[in-house]
Amino acid sequence: MAFHYPNGRKFTPRKSDQSVRPQIKAGFSNRGKTLEDDLNETNSFYLAQGIAVVHKKPTPIQIVDVHYPKRSAAVIKEAYFKQASTTDYNGVYNGHHLDFEAKETQNTTSFPLKNFHEHQILHMMNVTKQGGIAFVIIRFAVTDEIYLMNYPEIHFFWKRMQDGGRKSITKEEVETEAKRIPLGFQPRIDYIKVIDSIIRNRS
Repeated sequence: MAFHYPNGRKFTPRKSDQSVRPQIKAGFSNRGKTLEDDLNETNSFYLAQGIAVVHKKPTPIQIVDVHYPKRSAAVIKEAYFKQASTTDYNGVYNGHHLDFEAKETQNTTSFPLKNFHEHQILHMMNVTKQGGIAFVIIRFAVTDEIYLMNYPEIHFFWKRMQDGGRKSITKEEVETEAKRIPLGFQPRIDYIKVIDSIIRNRS
């Protein structure tokens, strides 16, 4: 199936840190699931427990070519992304708007900033200006370490790159500037605990 960006340019999938989803040996710390799987389970837990309402945003597409090989089946042959995506998830927690990206990398020493698009950084900036909480949840897939980095820190590293600096955030910088989220059972990735600390620091 062919997808196109809003400007008409054809979408060509590429292998990148955010698209490669390695299957890691199953166990308590990792059952071979992706970051998205674990976050969806976590958000379902938050919703069921009345803690927060957070959902993954659907990607809006416009279908332009559909084939019907069988009367009971339809195959989409061509579609367009209606608009550039912003972030992966949004919702509300305790009166605060949450808006965040989920990113995985196989790199063990740094997090490449190419995983972000400029419009995503701009979106997080605008959310923060309006009083919302924008952040990114980063998973180092090889070691199964998960961190939450708030937008102000992301902005610092993004600006450093724009000013000619390095095009990634070192693992040491992630460990210093982000909060590690230990993996659990229910919820799997309890990021709300980190959000609580961000809210406390604001007051």
